[in-house]
Amino acid sequence: MNKELSSNHLITNIIAGIEKVKGADITILDLREVENTVCDYFIICSGGSNTQVAAISGSIQKVVSQAEGHQHPWHVEGEANAEWILIDYVDVVVHVFQNRIREHYDLEGLWGDAKIINIETKY
Repeated sequence: MNKELSSNHLITNIIAGIEKVKGADITILDLREVENTVCDYFIICSGGSNTQVAAISGSIQKVVSQAEGHQHPWHVEGEANAEWILIDYVDVVVHVFQNRIREHYDLEGLWGDAKIINIETKY
């Protein structure tokens, strides 16, 4: 499987994991045309509490592991306080924020050169 197909499959599974526990405001930042980036895509979403942010992170990791042949993230950060959990799948990095933390850091604004894709949720 080529890199782009692999990334698209991973992104689909990450979004499914977010939607499974009703994560909100799902945004994909396509960073492939931006210079000096550490990955190809950011996926950003929000949860309303520490509990929901932790549940979103857990759901993403479970869905991806099951769908991608037990693929685990290269690195996960922020699970202790669950205000901002970063899940690093190398080419795709997921940011799961509490609403107020997402507004404060404004990754969409910081990476304004990226192509932004907003995902319509099914709920």
